[in-house]
Amino acid sequence: MRKKLIATLMCSALAVTAALPTVAQAERHRVKVCRDVSSRGSRNTGTVVGAVTGGLLGNALSHGGGKTGGTIIGAGVGAVAGHQIAKHNDTHVRCHWEYRD
Repeated sequence: MRKKLIATLMCSALAVTAALPTVAQAERHRVKVCRDVSSRGSRNTGTVVGAVTGGLLGNALSHGGGKTGGTIIGAGVGAVAGHQIAKHNDTHVRCHWEYRD
């Protein structure tokens, strides 16, 4: 009888201490973490596509002996425009939640 009483008291004492939060535990909270994400591959693709398109357009719009100059200027302007458009469209914000102490 005495062993059963001691065992019951020990189990109830363990249950009470397990239910109480310990002082050493820090309270964890959720934090939203965001960062800009971009890839350079699409910027390079935008530059090449812009240069080709600009070169074709410059060649089509120029006439006479200035076709080579129109093609070169069109390719340069197209490359810059394609790069800027791809850079603007490529960057986006990616967020996720983290638990911190």
